[in-house]
Amino acid sequence: MRDLEKYRGVIPAFYACYDEEGEISAERTEALALHFLKKGVKGLYVNGSSGECIYQSVEDRKKVLEHVMKAVGGKLTIIAHVACNNTKDSVELAAHAEKLGVDAIAAIPPIYFHLPDHAIADYWNDISAAAPHTDFVIYNIPQLAGVALSSSLFKKMRENPNVIGVKNSSMPVQDIQIFKALGGEDSIVFNGPDEQFVGGRLMGADGGIGGTYGVMPELFLKMDEYIRAGEAEKATPIQYAVDEIISALCSGYGSMYAIIKEVLKKREGIDIGGVRKPQAGVIPEDQAVIDHAAELIDKAMENFIR
Repeated sequence: MRDLEKYRGVIPAFYACYDEEGEISAERTEALALHFLKKGVKGLYVNGSSGECIYQSVEDRKKVLEHVMKAVGGKLTIIAHVACNNTKDSVELAAHAEKLGVDAIAAIPPIYFHLPDHAIADYWNDISAAAPHTDFVIYNIPQLAGVALSSSLFKKMRENPNVIGVKNSSMPVQDIQIFKALGGEDSIVFNGPDEQFVGGRLMGADGGIGGTYGVMPELFLKMDEYIRAGEAEKATPIQYAVDEIISALCSGYGSMYAIIKEVLKKREGIDIGGVRKPQAGVIPEDQAVIDHAAELIDKAMENFIR
C-alpha cells in the first residue's frame, strides 16, 4: 500500500499570476508559491480552474508549473492539472509535469462533447501513460465539465494503478462517501466545494483542494486542525464565516478570482495581476466589495486564529 499522507490536508488551488501586459509572470508565480509555503499549507494544485487553465496556452501552463516547482518543488506536494480539451495537448503537459517531478497529475473529462465513459477512460489512461511514474487524480466537476464521474467509470479507472483517487467538486457530499468506499483505504478523496469543507471531511474526504483557500489559508488550516483532532464542532463556526466570505467574494462585477486577487493585494501586499478575458476584471465600484471581503477575513482571523 502506497504512502498517501502527503495528500492529506489543505491544498490551495494556485492562482494565475500575470504581469502588467497580462502575460504569465515568472517572478509573481514564484512569489505566490513561496507565500503559500510560509502559510504552512500541505501542497498546491497548479493549473486548475483557479489557475485559469482554460484561458491559457500549453506553453503558458508549462511556464507556470516550471516556476512553481522552482520555488517550492520538494517542499510542498504539487498536483499539476494537465487536462486540455484534446488528448494531444494533455499528454504533452503530463509528460512535462512528470519530467519536473510533480507528485501527481490531475484531469477533468474533456468538455463540450458529452463523451461516453469508455472514451473518457481512454482519455484519462492516455494522459496517465504519458506520466507512468506519477500518481493520477480524477477531477470530478460535473457542473462545469458537463459530465459526472460515475461509480462504474471510477471502478474502471482504479484498474490503472496510478489512479489514486478523486478531487470531488460535485455538490452532494454523498459523492465523497461513495468514492471513498469504492476506492478503499489505498485511495484519496479531496473535498472540492469550499463551502462544505467541514461536511466533506466528515463524510470521509482526506483533505481539500479549493479555489478560495489561497485568500484565507489560515481559516482552512484551522478547520483541518479541529477535524483531525475530532473537534468538528469547533470547525463549524469557522465554516459559517468562510461561507459568508465566499458570498462576498462572488458579489462583485469582477469575477470571484478578480476580487480574490485584489483582496490578496490589500491584505498581504501580493500583486499577481488581474484575470484574463473573458473573465470580468474589477471595476471601481468593486472597491467596496473588496474592502468588505477583506474586513470579513480580518474579523474571522481575530475570532478564530489570533
